[in-house]
Amino acid sequence: MRPAHLITILEREFTSVREGHHTPVMLWGAPGVGKSQMVAQVGARHGVPVVDIRLSQMEPSDLRGIPYRVDERVEWAPPSMLPDAQRDAPQGILFLDEINAAPPSVSAAAYQLILDRRLGDYRVPEGWAIFAAGNRQGDRGVTYTMPAPLANRFSHFEVETNLDDWVSWAYQSRIDERLIAFLRFRPELLFDFDPAHNPIAFPSPRSWEFAHRALQKFGDETSLLLDTLKACVGPAAGIELHAFIANLERLPDLDAIVRGDEVAAPAEIDLQYAVASALVGRAVRAKGSPDAKAVYGHILDYAAKLPLREMGIMLVSDMHRAIGQELFGVPQFTKWANAVADLMLYEM
Repeated sequence: MRPAHLITILEREFTSVREGHHTPVMLWGAPGVGKSQMVAQVGARHGVPVVDIRLSQMEPSDLRGIPYRVDERVEWAPPSMLPDAQRDAPQGILFLDEINAAPPSVSAAAYQLILDRRLGDYRVPEGWAIFAAGNRQGDRGVTYTMPAPLANRFSHFEVETNLDDWVSWAYQSRIDERLIAFLRFRPELLFDFDPAHNPIAFPSPRSWEFAHRALQKFGDETSLLLDTLKACVGPAAGIELHAFIANLERLPDLDAIVRGDEVAAPAEIDLQYAVASALVGRAVRAKGSPDAKAVYGHILDYAAKLPLREMGIMLVSDMHRAIGQELFGVPQFTKWANAVADLMLYEM
């Protein structure tokens, strides 16, 4: 399932806790596809803590806690890592990451915690959702087959990569527009992992974020940039990205486009992807400013000039996902939409 849909599911599961309809969720997916980040995103949206517990690093006794004597009986002090409504917050997310990397003896200790929301005398606070994540067995991670009793305590979803969802997240997260343009140009490189070859560095949503950081740190160090990009996303993808960026010196004047000046559109496909992504980035930065509508209008005018109308549709679609419904209030939007109506209807 694509990330945008899974985010909606996780949101609903979180808000349903108070209503008594919550079902613990298990996210399956290859390394680096964004499982943990989606859970963190839900926590951030609601302003609640995410308690991340790695069962793979524990012994069975670590979950139960430490016994102590009270008169003639033994009671258990629950471990402080488990969420507490007074100490942590009334609402939150208990996240069991890499759950299938835990040996069966440890995962068995979590059965009662996941289904019954309790462990001995300890109870998960009422406002807390339970999510878990893990790699699939074919992904060459350290995994155990999930025991049937544990698997039956979750609803299961497999995380797929989706370029549109990643691009939407990338603009909101201020990922370098050159990198977004490259992946629009080479979409098959968003995730390229072959477990049979067991690569060290490979393209994934997570490693492209690393490449973004490398561009910020080493963008002006030409002797180091290529090697740092290869270190993040692997040799082949790193070389392609470096060559793509080097070719962007021929990019049109973006400031002139945003001002509404007459600027010719590039004929080269890679430069069209680059200018489209860069203009969406300009729209994101203009959002909320006094001249936002003027900027949006000039970008719409330029979208109509791109040699490939599909490229203009991609530009405007990405801009809509990034800035929202206010795009429809720009006068130039109606003119642009009428110009591409035949193509939009055909694609639908």
